[in-house]
Amino acid sequence: MDEAVHSNDRQTDDEPITVSAAYAGNPDDIAQARDLARAFLTRARTEYGLPVCGTAVDTVRLVVSELLTNACKHAPGPCLLDLELRGDRVEITVRDRALGLPVAHPADPYRVGRHGLEIVTAVAQSFTVHREPVGKRTTAAVALTGLPGERAAAPRP
Repeated sequence: MDEAVHSNDRQTDDEPITVSAAYAGNPDDIAQARDLARAFLTRARTEYGLPVCGTAVDTVRLVVSELLTNACKHAPGPCLLDLELRGDRVEITVRDRALGLPVAHPADPYRVGRHGLEIVTAVAQSFTVHREPVGKRTTAAVALTGLPGERAAAPRP
């Protein structure tokens, strides 16, 4: 459930376009967060004229889904999602209360589940995890233009 959502009205070099939401940590929150990401990138394209391609929208939604799934599974309780446009990329940050840092497992095509971090690091330009006073902050960056040579297009419904 979105507890709070806000965004600013303009982008400058010092003040990026952002949206934030607080979630209770329920599995239903994951779909809501994906919808928030799509709406945010649609707004970036339509209102701010940024070159957001369909691949970027899909990738951001995937990363949001994986990071929020990990927070819901491994850090019961509230979590925060921040989406921030910075230049030619969107930064996806999830803050949760878990003290343990995520660990990527070695690639194993026979393993069922636990591929989220592997997926995120494969599709993101960067991925970082930092300890916070209460839990951790996980951030991934995704290019707005998607794959080289792909043209900006309307985000998929």
